[in-house]
Amino acid sequence: MTASTSISATLQDALDLQNAHSEQDIHSALRFITCGSVDDGKSTLIGRLLVDSRSVMQDQLANVTKGGQADLAMFTDGLSAEREQGITIDVAYRYFATPARKFIIGDTPGHEQYTRNMVTAASSAHAAVVLVDATKLKWQNEGPVELLAQTRRHALLVNLLRVPGIIFAVNKLDALERDEAPQTIGDAAKAFHKISTALNLFAAQAGIAVQAIVPISALRGHNVVHASAGWCGYQGPSLLELLERLPATPAETGLSFSFPVQWVEKFHDSADTSQGRRVFWGRVASGIAKVGESVTLLPSGVTAKVAQVINHVRVAGNVDAGHGAGVVLDREVDVSRGDWMLATDAGFVTKREIRGTVAWMDDTPLVAGRVYLALHGHRWVKARITRIVHRLDINTLSETEATEILPNAIGHIELALQEPIPTLPYSRSRLLGALILVDTATHKTSGAVLLN
Repeated sequence: MTASTSISATLQDALDLQNAHSEQDIHSALRFITCGSVDDGKSTLIGRLLVDSRSVMQDQLANVTKGGQADLAMFTDGLSAEREQGITIDVAYRYFATPARKFIIGDTPGHEQYTRNMVTAASSAHAAVVLVDATKLKWQNEGPVELLAQTRRHALLVNLLRVPGIIFAVNKLDALERDEAPQTIGDAAKAFHKISTALNLFAAQAGIAVQAIVPISALRGHNVVHASAGWCGYQGPSLLELLERLPATPAETGLSFSFPVQWVEKFHDSADTSQGRRVFWGRVASGIAKVGESVTLLPSGVTAKVAQVINHVRVAGNVDAGHGAGVVLDREVDVSRGDWMLATDAGFVTKREIRGTVAWMDDTPLVAGRVYLALHGHRWVKARITRIVHRLDINTLSETEATEILPNAIGHIELALQEPIPTLPYSRSRLLGALILVDTATHKTSGAVLLN
């Protein structure tokens, strides 16, 4: 890995293992992302949510106000390059709360070349707000609306990544009322109806369960925090009210225990009963970490029993999936970062030959025969692409035979791994069912594979 990659991994480890005081609050919050095409108003929408929910201080608001007008996108466009170019490049996270709920927002980039950043944010999201810019869509007379390719791509990706709460927000309809977009239909209510029809048709064809389609104006605040009854013919709740009602993704506690080891700690406290033993830290992937569980360590195949479980503040007790835990075994075994700890009687299947859906994010097309580094949990293994099964046409949603997967495309592939890994279909487990492919030469994240 490059130095920057190693630093990022170290920082992520620190966040996962040391931010213990806020873990329970984070898990009770709704994590959602904004996504869609370029300049659809994603950063402005988040700024409007923060301002109208009174989640920013007056001095913060003053810093983004020029000539009496607040540039709401500045709340999330934190990189200098983002401010200079007026685009979102990396994912920016913001936190706010209402009396009903806490939220963690991820503002994701719309440019195709930064799709990998959007996928990273979506992989841990409970909901996604897919923005649609009404001023960009064109149609003739009574003809159908054609959605932008990036809108389709982002909606397909969040659906593939098992984001359960998908909301389409049709933005900038107020510009149609002011006749600022003469290339499109001038009636905002009629425009919203036609766009909603197109979105519902696309979602039905793609198998996407849409929670709602809501007309908004991120710039002026219509239907963002407060409902604008009757605007564009819409009588439903505001976007924020919809988000307050969405359920968070349930932890995978119904599955058998699985645990990717992230960090190994040796006890040195003579007063501790586990002196001389090691604590294996990580985040429980599925099931419940509890004393007495018989576990098998992979790749060694050695078995042991769980002698002690401590939570993020070192209090003994069971730990559910999705939470950080420290596990002590009943005997000394050779376990390192990247190993998996699995319930022995669960019957987890280990595979070297796997098949899955890939979201390809590298500039170089994916072809059969190439070798990549694959990250599964915290374990790195080499992976060779044995076959390109087919690719997905995001416009027609048809699957066609292909010899390569182009940048920002979606397809199905087969891989051969250097060593077997424990797997479950991604539809059952987000951690056991996912791989990240990294280029061996550039160390760039090349693709995300969701196992079948």
